[in-house]
Amino acid sequence: MNQIISFLTRYKFFLLFLLLEIIALSFTIQSHSFHRSKFINSSNSIIGFVYENLDIIGNYKNLTKYNLELAEENIKLKKLLTQKNDVLKTKKTNTIDSILHYQKFTYIDAIVKNNVYTKSNNILTINKGKKDSIIRDLGVINSKGIIGIVANSSKNYATVMSILNENSKINARLKKNLHFGTLTWNAKDYKTIQFEDLPRQANIKIGDTIITDGKSTIFPEGILVGIIKDFKLANNNYKIINIELFNDMSAIKHINIVTNLYKTEIQDLENNYE
Repeated sequence: MNQIISFLTRYKFFLLFLLLEIIALSFTIQSHSFHRSKFINSSNSIIGFVYENLDIIGNYKNLTKYNLELAEENIKLKKLLTQKNDVLKTKKTNTIDSILHYQKFTYIDAIVKNNVYTKSNNILTINKGKKDSIIRDLGVINSKGIIGIVANSSKNYATVMSILNENSKINARLKKNLHFGTLTWNAKDYKTIQFEDLPRQANIKIGDTIITDGKSTIFPEGILVGIIKDFKLANNNYKIINIELFNDMSAIKHINIVTNLYKTEIQDLENNYE
């Protein structure tokens, strides 16, 4: 306390001058529109500069995380390439010289510009649209697993119906066998979704992995979803099965949009079935 009093006593004239300067500047800004507009513009520039640099710092802090995700993705891609090359080596024909012959899905990289995950019908906005061939009903994933399905698109942007959406219904199955069900969300916890319509004979356990089953034309088979967190039985049937997601849906940045190259052919065939 004595140090504060000593400081005020020592610099009392300077502090008084500074106070009077602030008061005079305030009166000038309030009474003259020109000075007020200049002050506001300067303030906006400063605030904009601060936010921009904070965003840069935030992105820099997340570089380690992004690099790890890219490393994981590269490992998965190398495994897939190895598998494809093994398949090619076993082929006896010389007319096939590219893994593109076996390609069923294409992938487009995009960045999430807005992510809503606290409501009952959540969506994401991404920076790719119709000019990038992004249309409705395309699957959206990242290196950790499933994210959602494209709901709508404009020229440069698209919205994605998140798996954290009460209207979302996606086919999935147990990794350990072929028993399948439907992924839904009860709008309670953004880290957990529900698995419905699974038959009792599936014989599930806590920790079992859930993946996409490939029955639809939207997602490839084997995309990760999560693990069984807990479940309840009623009348010898599964009443509730909670799935803990591999993805942290509150922190999604880099994503891939999936296109099935045979989607139209499959749909036309199924629609013409009599």
